[in-house]
Amino acid sequence: MPPLHLRLLLPALPLGLGLALGFIQPLGLLWIALFASWILLAAGRLPGWLWWSGGLVGGIALAAHLLPGFQASVLWPARQLSADAPPYALRLSWDKLLLGLSLLAWWLGREPDPRGSLWRTGLVALATLLLVPLAALGLGLVGWQPKWPQGLWLWLMVNLGVAVLAEELLFRGWLQSALVARLGAAGGIGLTALLFGAAHIPFSPLFALVAGLAGLGYGLARHCSGRLWPALALHGAVNLLHLLLLSYPLRAA
Repeated sequence: MPPLHLRLLLPALPLGLGLALGFIQPLGLLWIALFASWILLAAGRLPGWLWWSGGLVGGIALAAHLLPGFQASVLWPARQLSADAPPYALRLSWDKLLLGLSLLAWWLGREPDPRGSLWRTGLVALATLLLVPLAALGLGLVGWQPKWPQGLWLWLMVNLGVAVLAEELLFRGWLQSALVARLGAAGGIGLTALLFGAAHIPFSPLFALVAGLAGLGYGLARHCSGRLWPALALHGAVNLLHLLLLSYPLRAA
């Protein structure tokens, strides 16, 4: 595993860039320093339940943009990607980026899990890629809207490197690993998927339902493979199918 001082560079370098560009204020620096120090330096020095709970609360606060000191960078001005959807602006959320990179620094310091079954992981991935878009179509959340948006590469970088990375490390890495150890595979994966869906309720209850179904697929991919990268890849693939083939972000009410 990489030494701690190298892993600390993962959040430190973009943190410095965000400060230099003015998108992160001193208060944001304080939050990230506290969060990264908690998960990377306090492990083994605090009771396990306290360390894990504090990391979860801090991770949720950063993912939900609840902490002051961060200003998102607008990478695309709002423009309509689908005829049946409202305009969409692409933003880089510095708090979520630093959450993902801090958790990645922690994850790279863990002992790897035993490898699982690739063919089971493949079946889970195929089922997820089929069922999640069909559920979204069936519930009327999206319509069939094939497209190839200008600036797709920039969307891919932000979606995979910020949203997918942070969400999978927080939910499947931090949360599911602990819940499976305590509740068993079925309980841990199911509860994590339920909480992942609940995190999307602000978009709409129906969207939360589809997100919960997707979260179940990501959780099973993580568990069947014994690795986190299949869940990351599957999450990114589902999001890419959504962008390329369906209404994006969602159909206008």
